[in-house]
Amino acid sequence: MRIQTDGDRPSISDDAPWVNNGKKPETTSRLRAAGRRRSLPYLLLGVLLIVACTAAFLLISLNSGDRQPVLALARPVTVGQVLSAQDLRLVNVAVDPGVGVIDAGQAASMVGQTMSVSLPAGALLTPESVGIAAVPIAGQAVASLALKAGQFPPETAPGSRVAVVFVPNGGAAASQPVSDAVWSGVVTSVTSALNEQVTVVSVQLTEVAARQVAAVPAGQLSLVLLSGGGR
Repeated sequence: MRIQTDGDRPSISDDAPWVNNGKKPETTSRLRAAGRRRSLPYLLLGVLLIVACTAAFLLISLNSGDRQPVLALARPVTVGQVLSAQDLRLVNVAVDPGVGVIDAGQAASMVGQTMSVSLPAGALLTPESVGIAAVPIAGQAVASLALKAGQFPPETAPGSRVAVVFVPNGGAAASQPVSDAVWSGVVTSVTSALNEQVTVVSVQLTEVAARQVAAVPAGQLSLVLLSGGGR
């Protein structure tokens, strides 16, 4: 070390080997090493976080890849109801190979189809849930009506919603079985023979209504065709 004098004021030469911003070189190196050791856990944590996010993304992608757009019900429907576009909605679900669903691309062909069962809103539409009504369902019964031309609309077909109306003829009003002789039901089949003048229409009604309809004498019942869904 050399001490130089600038007049009466001593100064420290700049070539002093241990001068480094007021810190010895050994101290600076130790501080840097300690800083690196402290940053190592955070680096490892960052790597683990990236790996976890990547794995989660791949898992979600794989699961999403099994999903497909299918048709579900936007609101409750009842057996015999004719489906409208407002009854349907598109959902993306993962479906097992053995589960029958209807692809969203078939929505147009489903409009106008008749429900064979009653289903709640949100239920997936299946091939078995449309078509000829599955009868009789719990709490229902089927009554057969022998009707002549003029006693039912020619458009009556399986799945049609109808009102069975008691029509007394002549003095038969006294034999009216109930005060309100109108019963709502769903047609399950229509059978006619070329050599017969009557058409047999089977109608699904509540069990009580079916018994009342069956007790009405032949020729005193008519069918009124209702709008699809009864709305």
